[in-house]
Amino acid sequence: MDNASSWSGDLNPVQRSALEYLRDANRFSRSPSHVAEFLGTTRGTMSQTLKALLRKGFVQEVRSESDKRSISYALTRAGSAVLAEDGVIAVALTNLTDQEVVELESGLRQTLRQALKLNGGKSFGQCKTCRYHEAAKGAAFCQLLSVPLSAEDSEKICIEHEEAVVA
Repeated sequence: MDNASSWSGDLNPVQRSALEYLRDANRFSRSPSHVAEFLGTTRGTMSQTLKALLRKGFVQEVRSESDKRSISYALTRAGSAVLAEDGVIAVALTNLTDQEVVELESGLRQTLRQALKLNGGKSFGQCKTCRYHEAAKGAAFCQLLSVPLSAEDSEKICIEHEEAVVA
């Protein structure tokens, strides 16, 4: 992450990171505790960050249908719009040669494998790579939560499960 360049307008780098996570997370992985775990911060700190984003109009609260005490967050149009601007790192990546991209990707995959090993296998990965993800006849289903999944959810980050495949 390029935190120095992440200061933009009304957002600090942590707020931008929270928005990026919410954009990429599936509907089951958008609670304050999930965002905090992913970003390596406390639940209290993340709750304050999410409340600030709510006040600024970048996120909205989503109450659970089954447990009205449970809150998750989703991006608003304003939140999506603020993420449309590329940061310095994203722009720099577009200037790499094909060979540099291959080398970078290889190094990052090796780094991820080592990080997963050090973290006891706990990962954040795409829902479709989780061992509980089931795809049959064009439909997706989470075996752990016993719920159908949209195609969009299957492509998003899944934090609920502890085993994802790292290709």
